[in-house]
Amino acid sequence: MNTPGSSRLEAGSGAESPASAFRLPPLSAYVHIPWCVRKCPYCDFNSHAAGPELPEDDYVAALLADLHADLAHVHGRKLTSIFFGGGTPSLFSADAIGRILDGLEQEVGFEPDIEITLEANPGTFEQAKFADYRRRGVNRLSIGVQSFQAEKLKALGRIHDGDEAVRAADMARQAGFDNFNLDLMHGLPDQSVADALSDLEQAIALNPTHISWYQLTMEPNTVFWSQPPELPEDDALWEIQEAGQARLAEAGYVQYETSAYARDGRRARHNLNYWSFGDFLGIGAGAHAKLSSPDGRIWRTWKTRLPKDYLNPAKSFQAGERLLEAADLPFEFMMNVLRLTDGVPTALYSERTGLPLESIEAACRLARSEGLLADDAERLRPTERGQLFLNDLLQHFLP
Repeated sequence: MNTPGSSRLEAGSGAESPASAFRLPPLSAYVHIPWCVRKCPYCDFNSHAAGPELPEDDYVAALLADLHADLAHVHGRKLTSIFFGGGTPSLFSADAIGRILDGLEQEVGFEPDIEITLEANPGTFEQAKFADYRRRGVNRLSIGVQSFQAEKLKALGRIHDGDEAVRAADMARQAGFDNFNLDLMHGLPDQSVADALSDLEQAIALNPTHISWYQLTMEPNTVFWSQPPELPEDDALWEIQEAGQARLAEAGYVQYETSAYARDGRRARHNLNYWSFGDFLGIGAGAHAKLSSPDGRIWRTWKTRLPKDYLNPAKSFQAGERLLEAADLPFEFMMNVLRLTDGVPTALYSERTGLPLESIEAACRLARSEGLLADDAERLRPTERGQLFLNDLLQHFLP
């Protein structure tokens, strides 16, 4: 029988729990759908090329069993957000997504204003399918555009074209989604500043509530890592970044995280929970989770990675777990919250880690002296320099 493999999480390892300042954070859920039509050469996510038929029913059953095995870590909380990621979740039918949502609502429960996001790629859906997702409870889409230009899409191994990307945004709106994100990359192979800004102009013209605009990076275990393409020079990358941020601000998109821009206050609440060191269940092949106990212990867990193993009743859903020791917590907390341009209230450090603020005072003082952390008694937030040199800032909080 496929078991959770996580009973030790409640038993603990004898580590002392943090101070009483700790409070259980909000709870989200991440649901991983691991299949794509084709694996992109830059992608290092746990995604696998889909065969002629997806094991949709079997996978939904496994997800719900996985969820049931993790219920001990809910501790009475309801879900504030759900994110279907992948892979390409829009390869699954609206009925399958609806059954997963029904299970989450019945087993855990939803906050009244829950945000439910589904990732979709242009070319993997039609308008009727989007409308069905909306009827089954999905209220936010994240559409993986990456570029609107044919040669750039070909270089990235994408299966859609620019016209399909434009239609995807229009279809989302017609299907009843008043809140959707467009994923867009810059720093692409042979991309000029004009190319990058043209993509951004097209994205802005589609009037999404949110734009994720981030630079292509070469990740290990990808085709691009072993066969790197020709990328723009550093000076061009810097010019693209500055010009793009200015154009987004002019169009009313407020940067609130390293690569996230929102209009009309429509920040991604699911990702904000990550960046605020909240808790999240992770179900599905290769899904990760951050889970807290009422006594202040904090764990990171991860599920069996390969779909065939995840679907094997003889194997455990859970592949591993790690208790965060007190020495780990300053870096773990800061690694998330300092991605936010406004940071977080200072008091959140003790609430989410259980540690006194004094445990990071020396590191904060040094970071402020270097102009990386703002001199603000009320908030832990990076300066503009700290945002640009985030890795340097985070070095101060390593164990």
